[in-house]
Amino acid sequence: MDLTEIFKILIMIVMIICAIATNLTKKLLTTVIIFMSYSSLMCILWILLESPDLAITEAAVGAGVTTILFLVTLKKLGHTGGNEEEKEAGHE
Repeated sequence: MDLTEIFKILIMIVMIICAIATNLTKKLLTTVIIFMSYSSLMCILWILLESPDLAITEAAVGAGVTTILFLVTLKKLGHTGGNEEEKEAGHE
């Protein structure tokens, strides 16, 4: 087993951890950041698998456009971070 194979396996393990963490995280902003990390790792994996066309697509759509759309949606919904109690205290 060469170093490239070990690196691919490590990336896949971290991707599985990211997928589980995305489902278990309570804060939406943290979930979007973990999803962006997952997409970036998937892009690296596609490069290691010698598929540059899929890597470029994953980088553009997965880590790029989708993350931006999620962040804009969170901003419009008012879930960009901070504590909910602080937000309520500011409105009183």
